[in-house]
Amino acid sequence: MTLPILVTGATGLVGNNVVRRLIELQRPVRVLARSTSAAEPLAGLDVEFATGDVRDFLAVRQAVAGTAAVIHAAALVHVGWSQLEQLRSVNVTGAQNVAAAAAAQGVRMIHVSTVNALALGSRHHPADEQTPLTGKEVPCSYVVSKREAEQQVLRWNAEGGNAVIVNPGFMLGPWDWKPSSGQLIMGIARRFAPLAPWGGCSVCDVRDVADGIVSSIACGVAGERYILAGENITYLQLFRAIARETKSFSPMAPFGPLVRTIVGWSGDLVGRVSGKEPPVNSAALMMSSQFHYYSSDKAQRVLGYRVRSISQSIADSWQWLNARHSRS
Repeated sequence: MTLPILVTGATGLVGNNVVRRLIELQRPVRVLARSTSAAEPLAGLDVEFATGDVRDFLAVRQAVAGTAAVIHAAALVHVGWSQLEQLRSVNVTGAQNVAAAAAAQGVRMIHVSTVNALALGSRHHPADEQTPLTGKEVPCSYVVSKREAEQQVLRWNAEGGNAVIVNPGFMLGPWDWKPSSGQLIMGIARRFAPLAPWGGCSVCDVRDVADGIVSSIACGVAGERYILAGENITYLQLFRAIARETKSFSPMAPFGPLVRTIVGWSGDLVGRVSGKEPPVNSAALMMSSQFHYYSSDKAQRVLGYRVRSISQSIADSWQWLNARHSRS
């Protein structure tokens, strides 16, 4: 009997694509979900449900029992200055619980982190797994929580665990139920965006990331990180590529520091007045003005990681989003 692979965060962009890839490979899958009623993204899939929250160690330990490996993709995302304790409660406590349970069971853990937990790269020198932090990275709450989560995983690894960390870049692709990056595609497709942020990012397809994650179960080295990124392009290039694929108006230029400052401060003010920080805030705009460029050479060598074209990723994302929202 083949033991199942446990996936947390299975309703999210990464986790859902990982589940579907494992099923394609005919691997039995168990998912940890807070309730079976909140699992529309898993409808019709042959998966075993374990009910619980990653913040509950007993539920996590029970879900991990009798598995071949654990892929921890559950995370809370908010790019801003607020919500640090909420982010820690999910991202740090969740990682600690999964790492502890996996170590106790003696099974491999794949911890899905983010390139934002690493050092910044540049246009001419993309960062890799060994690049030291520059001090220019924006210490927003999400970044802080993901770095702390990695440290928890590495701590358990040093105490006898068997964990691998993967750091995906900016992911596009289908099965984006929330949506996450799909919001950007829909926003550009449905309204004119004359300006784009100044910086850039490393764009990849979530299906290729899922392949890299699955490969890391057998091929990854315990205690190592693997960047699963893609093509390093400016946000203006990305926005224009999205506009081409969705046949919408193309942005004309990046906005500069003055616009970034005014819009960012305005978002911060709205957050202070309303008590809820909006997605557009000074932290998010500071990050989008930087060049988050990364090298996936290590993952390509060790995991066989490959990345398809950005145009294909955008086209498939847009097709899926259109089909999804035409039904809803």
